[in-house]
Amino acid sequence: MNPPQRLALPLPLATPAGAALLAALDAAAGTTRLVGGAVRDGLLGLPVKDLDLATRLPPDAVMQRLAAAGLKAVPTGLAHGTVTAVGEGLIAEITTLRRDVHSDGRHAQVAFTADWQADATRRDFTINALYAGLPDGAILDLTGGLADLAARRVRFIGDPLARIAEDHLRILRFFRFSARYAAAIDDEGLAACAARANDLMALSRERIASELQGLLLVADPVPVLGVMIEAGIWRAVLPELAATRLPALARTIAAETAAGIAPAWPRRLAALLPAGATRAAADIGARLKLANAIRIRLVAAVQAAGPPPHWATAYSQGAEAVVDRLLIAGDAAAAMPLIGWQRPKLPASGKDIIARGVGPGPEVARRLAAFEGAWVAAGFPADTASVAALLDAAAQSSAS
Repeated sequence: MNPPQRLALPLPLATPAGAALLAALDAAAGTTRLVGGAVRDGLLGLPVKDLDLATRLPPDAVMQRLAAAGLKAVPTGLAHGTVTAVGEGLIAEITTLRRDVHSDGRHAQVAFTADWQADATRRDFTINALYAGLPDGAILDLTGGLADLAARRVRFIGDPLARIAEDHLRILRFFRFSARYAAAIDDEGLAACAARANDLMALSRERIASELQGLLLVADPVPVLGVMIEAGIWRAVLPELAATRLPALARTIAAETAAGIAPAWPRRLAALLPAGATRAAADIGARLKLANAIRIRLVAAVQAAGPPPHWATAYSQGAEAVVDRLLIAGDAAAAMPLIGWQRPKLPASGKDIIARGVGPGPEVARRLAAFEGAWVAAGFPADTASVAALLDAAAQSSAS
């Protein structure tokens, strides 16, 4: 079904703060338009997350007009023409129309312009270069984005090699957007990305990690990942990713669905690594400069789920790690009872061991550990009688 030719006004722009923003930036006269993801997703009937506006006004004029309208103006990226407007129920980024002066594939030097065509042709994909008038929603399409949106096609604007030379991250963005929006991979874009895959080595590992995260979190990244691996896209930066692990990822995604649990990108990344490959997981975590908590989760997730009872392992190693392992193994039924499971508090202390005649010292800690092991094996009983019986047994365990 073809997307509509007009965009319904996003709710944040229908607020008093939104009306003040549109009036301040002469939106009704066409000076300022909505652009990018909000237009693309809005036309597809998807939730609109971020509001990005493009304007002919220079950044200093935007700042002045926002202040005069009673809106907070945050200079989030003045060098690149970006100002963030903040009001009640409203956050929107406003960027002055730009044209590229120079780019080294990582950083772009831009000049401001009043030309919508120049601004459109410097963007990455046609479906991201759609502008919507405000508040009427009339679409300005200068690159064929509406036709590509209708065809579910992700296509570079102009020469793909030129777009990639401007920003090497567009290689990974091409596949992420294709996984989410495209019915099939555009051949010309794929060829260009494969030819320039080594350019990814020039990017910061944080930017690569962010794109990998976004790709892994689409509903089904398996087909696109298969294309990427076959084309050698990951070879320079993540050579560990292999097509032989794609069935494991598909199994993990199916298990997530069956368990009713939200997708987690560290879990899905772990599914792409060989079982037990803790060294590879640690290397990837360090290479991508992942947060410590994500590195720990990744290393834990590649380990084997082990035999039941899984709650005993969850007690010692954390429920999240066990759930990840079980879902990677495809065992949604075993994982479900542990989703959101909280480690119970030990219902005893050294004082309870001493009260049973054990003298203070190292023996108390040893017998308390014996109690803990028995309590875990018994399934964490909380009633007084069961706890007392386990304490009695632990206190007497080495009386001889």
